[in-house]
Formats: sequence, structure tokens, C-alpha cells
Amino acid sequence: MEAVAKLYSRSIDCSIQVSRVMRPDDANIAGNVHGGTILKMIEEAGVIISTRHCNSRNEERCVAVLARVERTDFLSPMSIGEVAHVSAEITYTSKHSVEVQVNVMAENIIKGAKRLTNRATLWYVALSLENVDKVVDIPSIQYISPEQQEEGRKRYEAQKLDRIETKQRNEDNILPAINVGVTMKLMDEVAGIVAARHCKTNIVTASVDAINFHQKIEKGSVITVSGRMTFTSNKSMEIEVFVDVDHVLESPKGKAHAVTAFFTYVSLDKDGKALPIPMLKIEMEDEKRRFDEGRNRYLHTKAKRMAQAQKCQ
Repeated sequence: MEAVAKLYSRSIDCSIQVSRVMRPDDANIAGNVHGGTILKMIEEAGVIISTRHCNSRNEERCVAVLARVERTDFLSPMSIGEVAHVSAEITYTSKHSVEVQVNVMAENIIKGAKRLTNRATLWYVALSLENVDKVVDIPSIQYISPEQQEEGRKRYEAQKLDRIETKQRNEDNILPAINVGVTMKLMDEVAGIVAARHCKTNIVTASVDAINFHQKIEKGSVITVSGRMTFTSNKSMEIEVFVDVDHVLESPKGKAHAVTAFFTYVSLDKDGKALPIPMLKIEMEDEKRRFDEGRNRYLHTKAKRMAQAQKCQ
């Protein structure tokens, strides 16, 4: 009951924290906590805080649904037996969207030590409970300063532009999705299989870029999750993951892309040190194009990370 009370009291200032012990059934093949388990906890925290905020000053009851996972960084593996503390905070609101930033801490309850394991940025929209096709206006939050609001607006415009480009590239809509935590976990499992087959070593999730939702996944639908490696550097590999949905009883068109994302994995030795990644073999023209696109994403992320590091100095 204490954890529930704390969860409720923190939601008033646009932030919450949820915690739970990592169990043996949360483990991946290497014995660490499965990256998909962390993704599921992150999304659940985001939907809780967003839904509470959207109903705090709205007469029309609504539920927050995930529109986009901007980026998730896996900074350190979490171990079985540690306590995961997931903290979520609303950092920006537009008329129809909510930005939630999430941090995950791992606590060794025997030693009392804590460390940051994950950072993530997610975007939610609010849908009416009376009509799930109706998007509800988002209550605004109070910002500490005009500069904070302006920085949030820039992030909003950047992700909006990227979503438009993704929509044009895939020739379909970018839709909000409900209850996607399980789907995200399945995506991480598939990406991990692709990475492990390529390296034949212990692999861990390093980051997830821009999970976009193109089709609704409804009850009774059949989903197929597949992945392919698109790029390798000396120390990392990028896997593109697709979730195809088949509305068996409703649609005569067959399968369609429902979710897409890029997962980055690294290979580790038994001491947790990074191992070199085998070079990806490229034979077809499409494979070369995907490799070049992956290298551009890799260089862009690397430059962005260096700029952030310099900014923090």
C-alpha cells in the first residue's frame, strides 16, 4: 500500500515512480534482465502518468495511448534480484500530445547501491473513452521557465517532422496504439535472436530508436514479428524489426506493417567488456541501401551523443 500511496502523491506534480523486484522469469539467455521487460515497464509508467494528467482537468474521460517511442537508451544491464525503479515525468504538452521522459534505476538492496540503467522519451495522445477515434485536447503543464518550454517545443517539432517523414516513407498513417508493452517485448526478443545469431556471443540491447505505429492491433488479430540486420559498426549492430498484423476476420488484404523500429545491440564478453562485431555481409542493392541508411543513423546518434556530453561539461 505504501508504494501505491507514493505513486498517487507524485502524480500531482506530473511525475510518478513504480518499482518491482526483477525475478528469474525476467531473465534473458545471458542471465540479465530482458530488455523487453524494461521496455514494458517504461511504457506502463508512461501510460499511467499521461492518463492521469489528461483526466486531471478534462471533463471528457479519456485514456492516453502511445504514439511514438522517441528513443530508449540501455546504459547498463540490470541483474535478477535487483529492484527496478521506473521514474516518469511529463516534460512537455502540445494541444494533442504529451512528452514523457523516463529514467530507470537499478537498486542492489543488499549493498544499497543504485545506478542509472535506462533513459527513454515517449509521446502519447489522449483518446476519448466514448469514441476511441476521437483525439482529446491535452491539459497544459506549468513550466519552470520559458526556456524549458521552448526546448520542449523544439523536441516536439523535431519528432513531428520525423513522424511525417516516416509516414511518407511507409505510405501509411502513424497511429496511436493501446497496450503495446507486450508487443515491444516481443520485438526486443526477435532483435536479440537476430543479434545472437550474427555474433554467437552474449548480446545486450544498447538502444531503441523511434518505434512507430502504423496499424491498429486489435483483439483477435494475428501478429508476426520479424527482424533483419541493417548495419554493423566495430562495436554495435542495428536490427530493423517489423510487426505485421493480419485482421483475420475483417480484412481481405492480408498482412500489413503495424509497428517498425530500429534496435541497437552490442556484444559482451564474460566480464561485460565490448567485443568486436562481425562485419555484415552485403550482396544485394537493397542491403547496401539499408546499410548506408543505418550508417547515417549511427553517425547522427554518435554526433548527438558527443554534443550532449560537451553540453554537460
